[in-house]
Amino acid sequence: MNIKPFLIKPKSKILLSDFKTDYSNEIESKEKANEKLKKNIMEMEDLAGMLYAQNENSLLIIFQAMDAAGKDGAIKNVMSGLNPQSTQVFSFKAPSAEELDHDFLWRINKALPEKGRIGIFNRSHYEEVLIVRVHDLVKNQKIPEKFLNDNIWKMRFNQINNFESYLYETGTYIIKFFLHISKEEQKRRFIKRIEDPSKNWKFSEDDINERKYWDKYQKCYQEAISNTSGKHAPWYIIPSDKKWFARFLISEIIVKKMRAMGLGYPQVDENQKEKLNLIKEKLLNEEKC
Repeated sequence: MNIKPFLIKPKSKILLSDFKTDYSNEIESKEKANEKLKKNIMEMEDLAGMLYAQNENSLLIIFQAMDAAGKDGAIKNVMSGLNPQSTQVFSFKAPSAEELDHDFLWRINKALPEKGRIGIFNRSHYEEVLIVRVHDLVKNQKIPEKFLNDNIWKMRFNQINNFESYLYETGTYIIKFFLHISKEEQKRRFIKRIEDPSKNWKFSEDDINERKYWDKYQKCYQEAISNTSGKHAPWYIIPSDKKWFARFLISEIIVKKMRAMGLGYPQVDENQKEKLNLIKEKLLNEEKC
C-alpha cells in the first residue's frame, strides 16, 4: 500500500481540514484490513527480533491524538505480536513537581528506548506545544522571564527538531502518528463509553471540557505537525474514524520503516562457524554416549 499520502513532508504547511478522517483507501472491509494487519504483525515480530539481536539501533514510535481517537487500541492491537522483552510503552500524564523543576525534555530522555528495543510513547514531548499551549500553562513551567514571549512556540519547535535530529544521529529511528478523528466520531465514542459499563472508567468529565477547545487543539496540532515533520522524524496523519483502517495503516507504516532500517541477524565469521561446528559435534557425540 502507498503510504506517501499520509506522510507530511518537511516544511509543509498543513490544514487538518484537508485530511479526511473516514478515509480507507482501497481497503474494502474490516475483514480485509484485519487480514493484512495480521500479516504485518507477523513480519513486525521478525523484524523486531532482528533489531534486538543487532543491538545497534532503536525505534521510537510516538502516538498523539484527541481524546477517544484510538491510541490505546492501536498500541494494543498493532504491537500485539512483539516480545515484551524488546518493547516498552510509556504514557505521559501531567508533569510532576520534580519534572517541572527540569527542562521539558528531561522526562522524555529517561524514557527513551535502549539499543535493540522499540519504545512506544502514548503522548509525548508534543504535549508541551499542545495542551500547554491550548490552556496557556507555559507560565507555570518555571521558564526564564526573558523567553516568555510570542516566540516561545517557535523556540520549542526548534528545540524538538534539534532533539529528534540528535536521536536519529545517535541511532534512534522515529515515527510519529497523529490519529485524526472527527468531532462527530469522538462524540459517538464518548456516548459508547457512557453506555458500556465496562468502558465507564475510560470516561471523564474533563473529556467533555476539552471538547470546548476543539478548534484551538486543531490549530495547535496543525502548527506542531507543520513545524516538526522532519526527514528523519516524520509525521503521518492517520484517518481514524474507522479503527480497523487506522490500525492496518499504522502497521503498514511501521513495517515499511523497519524494512528500511537494514535489519538482519548478526553473522558469525569463519572462525566462529568452525568453533560452532566443533561444539555441535561434541553435543552429537554426547548423545551417542
